[in-house]
Amino acid sequence: MLSQLQTLVREVDGRYATDTELLFLQNYLQTARLRFSAYQKIQKAEKEIIQQVKQKLKATHPQFLQRGKVDFSAKWQRDTIRGLRFCAHALLVADEEGLKEHFLLWFQSVMRSFKAQPSCDMTYKIIQDIVRQYLTPQEAELFCPILAQARLLLGQ
Repeated sequence: MLSQLQTLVREVDGRYATDTELLFLQNYLQTARLRFSAYQKIQKAEKEIIQQVKQKLKATHPQFLQRGKVDFSAKWQRDTIRGLRFCAHALLVADEEGLKEHFLLWFQSVMRSFKAQPSCDMTYKIIQDIVRQYLTPQEAELFCPILAQARLLLGQ
């Protein structure tokens, strides 16, 4: 929404916006309460969500957190918290394109350099499952596609 709002401000300089140009804003306002509610729930449950994802990942794919004697769990946790927060922000402001441009493409390069795509793929798959426990179906319907986008870009 923020990217779209900036574009609108540039394009309608000196004139009134058309109904079509304002459509994205009307759509945002229809989902604003759900977005705020989901954002607050994710923020409040962040530690629990990350812990549950870590436990499930450790049980199903321990090699993503530990290779030999090297423990990657602290780095994984920092990266996962960062990703979850950026996704939650994109949910709040309805700016999936901004998420992609300002975080995911950069982070994709980082994850590729460490060959961490399989870990990202599995992490974001598990996150999608876990967050559904904390959100209503309507909130999850808004948030899970954002997580799916993160999974797609970071997991390939």
